[in-house]
Amino acid sequence: MKCAECKDKQCYEGKDCTGFRKEVKKEYKNEDKKVMEAAAFLESSYYMKFCRLEELIAFCKKMGYKKLGLAFCVGLQEEAEVINRILKKDFEVYSVCCKVCGIDKKEFGLPNIRQERFEATCNPIGQATALNRKKTELNVAVGLCMGHDILFSKHSKAPVTTLVVKDRVLAHNPLGAIYSGYYRKKSFEIK
Repeated sequence: MKCAECKDKQCYEGKDCTGFRKEVKKEYKNEDKKVMEAAAFLESSYYMKFCRLEELIAFCKKMGYKKLGLAFCVGLQEEAEVINRILKKDFEVYSVCCKVCGIDKKEFGLPNIRQERFEATCNPIGQATALNRKKTELNVAVGLCMGHDILFSKHSKAPVTTLVVKDRVLAHNPLGAIYSGYYRKKSFEIK
């Protein structure tokens, strides 16, 4: 598949370029079908009306979720605190910081940012474990590092959605690199 290079997107008009439409359609059952129904409800009801955080709340209500997990980066502590306060109005929220368990980077042979000090490693498996033990129904990732987000998602028993993607350079807006012609040209040598 090379959909990003396709110019006419005939799939948008109903064309099946894959040959596996029937096979895939059969997979949308039970919980997966319920997720698709909730997503379609949000799109049809709140298109261009809700921000991502409002969509998250509406989605969770539509799905009937009661217990949410919030896995956040310590660098986004303030943002996580506000998100937690907002979500707690409607849900039971369990939050876990990336430095959970306080494991020294040296125990894994990982490099420090500053060699002269103790640095706890990020612990995405620990974050998933903490939320798994609380039996959360949906986990929300807030600014987890590249790679750590992958491990968190892999080890989470509950489905995971990302509310915030970490991008230290572009104020947590990774699409800034795409929207800025200057940045694209300077960093990626494309217009």
